[in-house]
Amino acid sequence: MSEKTGVMVCGHGSRDEGAVREFARVAEGLRKLMPDTPVEYGYLEFATPIIRDGLDKLRERGVTRILAVPGMLFAAGHVKNDIPSVLNTYAAKHEGVTIELGKDLGIDPKMIRAAGARIQQALDGAGDGAPLHETMLVVVGRGASDPDANGNVTKVMRLLWEGFGFGWGETVYSGVTFPLVEPGLEHAAKLGFRRIIVFPYFLFTGILVQRIYDHTDAVAERHPGIEFIKAPYLNDHPLVIETFKQRAGQILTGDTAMNCGACKYRTQVLGFEDQVGLAQESHHHHVEGIGTGHAHDHDHSHEHGHSHDHGHHPYPHADHPLGPKTLK
Repeated sequence: MSEKTGVMVCGHGSRDEGAVREFARVAEGLRKLMPDTPVEYGYLEFATPIIRDGLDKLRERGVTRILAVPGMLFAAGHVKNDIPSVLNTYAAKHEGVTIELGKDLGIDPKMIRAAGARIQQALDGAGDGAPLHETMLVVVGRGASDPDANGNVTKVMRLLWEGFGFGWGETVYSGVTFPLVEPGLEHAAKLGFRRIIVFPYFLFTGILVQRIYDHTDAVAERHPGIEFIKAPYLNDHPLVIETFKQRAGQILTGDTAMNCGACKYRTQVLGFEDQVGLAQESHHHHVEGIGTGHAHDHDHSHEHGHSHDHGHHPYPHADHPLGPKTLK
């Protein structure tokens, strides 16, 4: 029997129904780019279909080789641990099916161009208020307990800063690490720039994106002499969907190696030395398939400052004065 190949997009999931709809649109966009290949999607937690459901659909369509693509910007714990655990468990239970995991979207020229388009969109909407050299860029990352992933957000910021020619650039985070949005923007306000563009480097909407904008408004109110511009997040920009397609194709060519040179699970990263060699396993089974909206009122902000431990290794700077707690 000839091998039939399909693509599985593995998302994190969200309690925000808008984020779930946006993720589904990306999967639909990928189907249009790959019309001859079955494409399904699923989530680790907080939404349906779960990843296992998507894998089942591919098998039902006769797929025997599954190219799994992480629907995430960077490789932190979800990509390095949780998704592989779910995929490996599934593959072990279904003989005759091979599942190969691709790499995260990562730092890619297409992703930078998509981010640049969102920032330009904000600049165009704001009009002529200040030249670029008197404008500061603040990129907001989600924040992870993996410094390698956090460092990638800073690199994205630098590429955008230098690409546009802004006067200055900074990186802040919505949770887990530091600095958080509000102290970061307060610091930015002291630097003397006439304009500050706040760009959430997020794929989809959700409570954190709204809180980023709310915190921006709060800081802007305290600094009326500075124009704060809120840029839109990435969403289903065509170049984002193109990157997903490329990641699936790279599995076929064997180009799936993630940048693990500074991964806290692989080498002794400053401050995270005790996490080398930790077992790679998923900690999402207790929330797998739980829906969005009012169906789930369990307060679980995951590795973004949650108060109960379900297996994640503690973050070494959890009491840092500039963070790291999930935005409120």
